Amino acid sequence: MSGERAPDPARADYRHFLAIQTRWMDNDVYGHVNNVQYYSFFDTAVNQYMIERGGLDIHNGTTVGLVVETGCSYRRPLAFPDVVEAGIRVARIGTSSVTYEVGIFRRGEEAVCAFGRFVHVYVDRQTNRPVPIPKQARAAMQAIAVG
Repeated sequence: MSGERAPDPARADYRHFLAIQTRWMDNDVYGHVNNVQYYSFFDTAVNQYMIERGGLDIHNGTTVGLVVETGCSYRRPLAFPDVVEAGIRVARIGTSSVTYEVGIFRRGEEAVCAFGRFVHVYVDRQTNRPVPIPKQARAAMQAIAVG
């Protein structure tokens, strides 16, 4: 084990971006966006993309994606009134699950502020049992897949 970490992802590594305005309440007592807000950025970017392009109906759909795993590495702080540019890509598509990778950037900057993963398992809304990813959702995922 060499102790070296893999290089941070670059802005160009992501396939789709969503701008998200930070809010005054996102800052913590240390004067930067609190770590918990980054998970909200992940959730917002992924779900906005899937609602717009993947046919995700959060109110009436029979199939929904539930978060089963997430993780984040922090590199540079953000603070209100920064605008976040959340980049997403799909690293893996299974039968009923998908792994998104998300990069959080300050608007117009190349260096990543934070990055991580976000795993959804698609389930039947009534039974909460896994189901195959719907065709329209799968097509949207494939459009931003890497590797």
